[in-house]
Amino acid sequence: MTTNILVIPGDGIGPEIVSQAVRVIEHLRDAASLDVNLEYADLGGAAYDKTGHSLPDSTLSMAKACDAILFGAAGGPKWDNLPRSERPETALLRLRRELDLFANLRPAILFPSLASSSSLKDEIVAGLNILIIRELTGGIYFGEPRGVETLDSGRRRGINTLIYHDDEVIRIAHVAFNIARQRGNRVCSIDKANVLETTEFWREVVTEVGTEYPDVELTHMLVDNAAMQLVRDPKQFDVIVTTNMFGDILSDISAMLTGSIGMLPSASLDNNQKGLYEPVHGTAPDIAGEDKANPMAMILSLAMLLRYTMKEDNLADLVEQSVESVIERGLRTPDIYFAGAEEVGTERMGTEVLSELKQRLN
Repeated sequence: MTTNILVIPGDGIGPEIVSQAVRVIEHLRDAASLDVNLEYADLGGAAYDKTGHSLPDSTLSMAKACDAILFGAAGGPKWDNLPRSERPETALLRLRRELDLFANLRPAILFPSLASSSSLKDEIVAGLNILIIRELTGGIYFGEPRGVETLDSGRRRGINTLIYHDDEVIRIAHVAFNIARQRGNRVCSIDKANVLETTEFWREVVTEVGTEYPDVELTHMLVDNAAMQLVRDPKQFDVIVTTNMFGDILSDISAMLTGSIGMLPSASLDNNQKGLYEPVHGTAPDIAGEDKANPMAMILSLAMLLRYTMKEDNLADLVEQSVESVIERGLRTPDIYFAGAEEVGTERMGTEVLSELKQRLN
């Protein structure tokens, strides 16, 4: 059965890194008889410049019809002054919500040859392999009411609402426990139950779900302590499950443990494993078009697409091994460069990954 993949390059460095992932998927289509069909659409600032809308109806329709989305990044200073409803970041949030991509998987894996690039000592991060599972379509990013208003007194106030329903917590908890069974059988649920009733409720629901998984160890941790523990002793964690906002913040902390946010992929999945696959990093407009962006997170996001949507675990392994091999050979984009390494650009890094992959497919 053909897998229909919608490619959305996006803004900033998005088109540069997406093109490298496309080279990989096109080679797998030709060399490994992978049955895929690629279509293209715009979202974010690029879409606004063309159509006057950051999420055109045509893009949303194509996204709903496809099996998976390969996405670069959205946003940049050029569009910061647009009405909030048309900002690139709002378009991405809406796309996630429209497709019900509630489960955001953000692995933080440290390749041995990048240990020196981490901000922590080698012995603290060596062998690091954490998976942060972030609830993606609820919480404070979507809660109503929201906005800025002026009161009768003349005072102004901003409002955002942190809200979760039990079914939203239940389904993300099941994702976490099921994935933990494939890893180290440990789940740590992160909340702020000591001051936020919503996350006290979160803790109660996750605990209830946990009784269905007696073989998985469940612990709870307050988010401020979790942030500290991630830089103190990150290897104590296996699977972390948490709310939308906390997951957003903690996954960026985990990025520095691995040496660079340019190495971190992600998958956002619905109940049927349809997914949006994108790097954790942003658009990096300061280096856009300069052949400096690290394409590894984008290529590793493609590996996640192969694994979760297409169930092609063997091909996903080959892509991940190819990335690791290139890193081990000492090739580095500027974000992971160190003295004595060979600094290369986006295009060269993609070429080297493709070369490694070709060898493994032969």
